[in-house]
Amino acid sequence: MSAPIPADQVHAVSPVHAAHTPIHRVVMAERESAPARLTALASLPVDAWESLAAHAIEPNACYLPAWALAVAHHARGRGDALALAAFDCAAPDRLTGLMPVRWAKRALSLPVPLLVSWNAYAPFSVPLLDRDCAVHAAGAMIDAARTAGARALLLQSVATGGPAYAALRAALHQRSLKSEVMRSFRRAALDARQNEDTVLREALSAKKLKELRRQRNRLEDAGPVTFEIASTPEQIGPALEAFLALEAAGWKGQRGTALVQDHGDAAFIREAATALAARGQFEIVSLMRGGATLASGLMLRDAGRAFFFKIAMDETQARTSPGMQLTLDLTTHLCADGAIVFADSTADGEHPMIDHVWRERIEIADVFVPLSPRDPYALAIRALVAARYSAINAVRSIRRIKENLS
Repeated sequence: MSAPIPADQVHAVSPVHAAHTPIHRVVMAERESAPARLTALASLPVDAWESLAAHAIEPNACYLPAWALAVAHHARGRGDALALAAFDCAAPDRLTGLMPVRWAKRALSLPVPLLVSWNAYAPFSVPLLDRDCAVHAAGAMIDAARTAGARALLLQSVATGGPAYAALRAALHQRSLKSEVMRSFRRAALDARQNEDTVLREALSAKKLKELRRQRNRLEDAGPVTFEIASTPEQIGPALEAFLALEAAGWKGQRGTALVQDHGDAAFIREAATALAARGQFEIVSLMRGGATLASGLMLRDAGRAFFFKIAMDETQARTSPGMQLTLDLTTHLCADGAIVFADSTADGEHPMIDHVWRERIEIADVFVPLSPRDPYALAIRALVAARYSAINAVRSIRRIKENLS
């Protein structure tokens, strides 16, 4: 792991470069945060939370209140969300930092004093830090975690090349603490400032583009295919129901993990999609033919970034790659949208489809943070967490072998 960033070597960076290049500087505060506290996520003042999200050094649409509170209220297994929250000394009602967390007993079934970043139904857990006092806010939340009785933090799915993580590392350096990456991977992203034709030509060979055009023509043999965008609350309702039905009809439905198969998950996505659409922060993109949905994707928007949350497709049309066709149209849409500069696929590393289209990469990691220097209890917790990761990797390897043999 690279050396900690000294706290006096920080300044602001653009959201695009923050997403996929090393960050050497983040905003250093003149205004200090008041001591933070551990509290119930649902108890936070929504107005202050929204103000923080709008002024965050690094956007995270998954931690917008309309999204996160819908997850906490409805989604299965996520109703125990807490928050490490920092406030401004000069204005105590002003939120300067927010890190949603859970105790490890609930998050990992490990009965140890470990706080784990909360997954708001999406693999991105970058904390919200006020850009004017990011390091102070991060430090206040670290101190609050220790005061609450935690001996360590486990931050899952954080962007280690972004300014929020750089601020966190600066705060750790001030406290003589060192973080450790437990797992990392690179996931696909899109620099939407580029021309869409350039993006696709550089990502896909002439042979592959020709094959995709042939598949598009085959899709259109049964009628014209259109790319449609639902973005208002009135449009979102029908488009979301079509997405939910399509997802449930595919492999996720067979596994029992489709959103609509759980009452709470279905309630969460319906509530969050409608609320965010009213704020211009949610879209559903669909590939349509004769009134039928061939492929559909859900997308969150925040502060110049898009988060491609989920995709579903008509698996009876798999030979014509409707999911890939939708992604090509989405790429064109995002590159033409002047409000979007960067898109996160939110996919796993080495994704078999989107990795071939979106060639930018975000470094994502799970990071272990002891809260006191040379704490033997934190070292023991770290060993338990490492053993858990090893077990998960073993299960995944066995699953891949079975899939390859089947």
